[in-house]
Amino acid sequence: MKDHGILHPELSRVVAAMGHGDLIGVGDAGLPVPPGTPRIDLAFAPGRPAFADVVAAILTELRVEGYVLAEESRSACPDLVADLAARTGGVPVEWVTHEELKARSAAAVAIVRTGELTPYANVLLRSGVDFDAAAGRAA
Repeated sequence: MKDHGILHPELSRVVAAMGHGDLIGVGDAGLPVPPGTPRIDLAFAPGRPAFADVVAAILTELRVEGYVLAEESRSACPDLVADLAARTGGVPVEWVTHEELKARSAAAVAIVRTGELTPYANVLLRSGVDFDAAAGRAA
């Protein structure tokens, strides 16, 4: 039995299978999931799990080279925006309209639905690669 990192089997599988440049979305309880895009529904109660908790768990296992946020997030959820910036270590953020973020989510390998009830608490994380770290592990 896995006892650390992402415990949800479907989410763990999706993150492990991501390649360089792939997108995974993490959304609030109301983010629509485009037809054909897999949904990983973690919501079990209002606010639970929280958006920040789900993002934090994903970031323990996914190298992120950038992410996409809606312009509306700046004013609707500035604390979550700041937390995301701190957790990602200064990787580039791309600002788009909420409508554009929803359109781009169709290209994601999956959308993770949280119980977050804060409007515009949505992000598309772009998978990166760290060849230096990978080379250091090879022997």
